[in-house]
Amino acid sequence: MRRPKILTTLKTYDRNQFVADLIAGTTVAMVALPLSLAIAIASGADPATGLVTAIVAGFLISALGGSRVQIGGPTGAFIVVVFGVIANHGYDGLVIATFMAGFIMLVAGYFRAGNLISFVPEAVVNGFTIGIAIIIATSQLKDFLGLAVENVPADFLEKIPALWAARESLSLSALLIAVLGVGLIVVLRRVAPRVPGLIVAVAICSALVIFLGLPVDTIGSRFGALPNTLPAPHIPDLSWARIVELFPSAVVIAFLAGVESLLSAMVADRMIAGQHRPNAELTAQGVANIGSALFGGLPATGAIARTATNIRAGGKTPVAGLIHAAVILLVLLLAAPLAGYLAMPALAALLMVTAWNMSEPHKWSEYAQGRNSDKFLLLLTMVLTVLVDLTVAIGVGVAIGLAMRLNRRKSVESDWTEPDR
Repeated sequence: MRRPKILTTLKTYDRNQFVADLIAGTTVAMVALPLSLAIAIASGADPATGLVTAIVAGFLISALGGSRVQIGGPTGAFIVVVFGVIANHGYDGLVIATFMAGFIMLVAGYFRAGNLISFVPEAVVNGFTIGIAIIIATSQLKDFLGLAVENVPADFLEKIPALWAARESLSLSALLIAVLGVGLIVVLRRVAPRVPGLIVAVAICSALVIFLGLPVDTIGSRFGALPNTLPAPHIPDLSWARIVELFPSAVVIAFLAGVESLLSAMVADRMIAGQHRPNAELTAQGVANIGSALFGGLPATGAIARTATNIRAGGKTPVAGLIHAAVILLVLLLAAPLAGYLAMPALAALLMVTAWNMSEPHKWSEYAQGRNSDKFLLLLTMVLTVLVDLTVAIGVGVAIGLAMRLNRRKSVESDWTEPDR
């Protein structure tokens, strides 16, 4: 079924639900604001593209999606892919790949491919998620430590030596702000879980940088002022050669967006005892990525952390997601210059915490006690993600995982006997 969930929920919508959605949507927007900026920067894109993606894609995912409470936007899982596409094909190449990925997901939704998520081995998902978390964390070491490195290599095996070579340029001010940011995020999450701790922590750290005059980079000092309007939509400059060149990247974006959005929707189902519509969700992801590309944004998908925040804040229907997008748009229109004061080490701290949470350390003991085949698959996918390429990691992981699953199903013993000749 591809019918958007919002059509079902609005039939019985009332004032109490709107108040709950208003509070939840505003809360999620305060979480999504700094995250969207940080994810865009870590991806090698302009910070404003993160806000554009959260507004356009976030609105479309909630308006057309198959989940009551899913919140969409740019996510940490895309940092690796986006960084690689921009490095190899330019930002215009990323926009084209995102545009194409949207159509791939529309086709997948039309043919009801949402149900195929069950065939992706869980160990593969866990492996590439931990691998992405490692890459995100290492990508933030430069700003976390305030290292003076002109261009940090994208390759993991080249990045670590480059960062180590610049160790003497470590900035104590940047490190203290980053450590304070991590501490505030962790403490606020435990002491006041309903407070949007991410933006509060980043704001406090950034205020300290400004008032104490610390020699620490900010968004403004590195990227200049953020625009206070949405860009005009335009169709990417497509050519046959460009389509062929970027098709593999589009497939990876579509696969990752589909898997993460459906996983997020399944997590949400468990939290609210609900039932999402996987093919409607895939269709919504397709439209959202097309929309994001038209406005020059990043790839988008359902965000597990923001969806969980929405549920905990009392979100009841997709209207909360629409409000989340509207609030970010208001901030962009009215307060964009303030984002220029946000300190880079504070945003690095935010992504460090995000990477730690992505790796789900509370599940590590469960992984260690699992089947040897699952542990092997997880480690293989993780290592390939970090050292080789996400595309290779997913392809190899899924192929080996399905082979293992088929092998385990050969439980019926053959009654064949050698004929008497």
